[in-house]
Amino acid sequence: MEIHDLIVILGPTACGKTNLAVQLAVKANAEIIGADSRQVYRGLDIGTGKDLEEYTVKGQNIPYHLIDILDPGQDYNAWQFQRDALKTCLDIQNRKKMPLICGGTGLYIESFLLNYPFNPVEPDEGLRAELEKLSTEELANRLDKFHPGLTDEDRNNRHRVMRMLETELSKPKENPDILDYSIKKPIVFGIDMPREIVRSRISTRLKTRLDEGMIEETEQLLKSGVDKKWLFKLGLEYRFLSQYILGELTYDEMFSGLETAIHRFAKRQMTWFRRMEKRGIKIHWIDGLLGMEEKLESVYQVVSHKDHRVH
Repeated sequence: MEIHDLIVILGPTACGKTNLAVQLAVKANAEIIGADSRQVYRGLDIGTGKDLEEYTVKGQNIPYHLIDILDPGQDYNAWQFQRDALKTCLDIQNRKKMPLICGGTGLYIESFLLNYPFNPVEPDEGLRAELEKLSTEELANRLDKFHPGLTDEDRNNRHRVMRMLETELSKPKENPDILDYSIKKPIVFGIDMPREIVRSRISTRLKTRLDEGMIEETEQLLKSGVDKKWLFKLGLEYRFLSQYILGELTYDEMFSGLETAIHRFAKRQMTWFRRMEKRGIKIHWIDGLLGMEEKLESVYQVVSHKDHRVH
């Protein structure tokens, strides 16, 4: 299977990826594929920054995919994204349109572009029950045998540590699914902004989203029966807001802690994208401070060069 043309737009949170992707989709006859590990869930709208209203431009609705495809509580990972993205790209291509991946989850984008050979493990409920009895520190200590040098953030993320341990201790499937596909002409764009500008945009956006009902959205999720442990594992907005709603944090503690966490998250995103370049993925960086028309012009200069053409 071959994907003939593919455009990717990536960048840190709050840099304006969606807006650029939508505007480009209008001009390039494209459909957008979301590459965000949390936007796949229904009901997580404000906290994940879906900004679905941006997908309508002058009365034209831009089709989007892999957004709002699961209920809260369901599992989703890079292995599933790789398969869903491939199926979606081929479907868009067969309809003579351009697939355009947009998002900030670097693992999803990287695994798809480089066709990572995932080897999923069989579910082992017995192992999971055994691991559930251990404290997060005990789990992290066991994981050190396989992955020494984990960051404090990784060690304190119980869900992440447990999933990594399950992967190491479980038996792999005897016949794992290996995807056979290639991407002929992927063009990857990254939105680059000075760190202080990103920090300012994050803080402003956080205040706006709180005013728009992000707390109420989280309250509704909890009232609907979504497990607080699942919200905690999502991290960032839903973790801090859940703790505030449950009385574990004051409003000021929630706001300052969340603001700091998002700043750190944006920094980690850029670190991941730079690492992607070292792994052979060419990223054309676009100045995020340019106006929209200038950004689109920068994109078109690359896309129209040599064999790359927007149809």
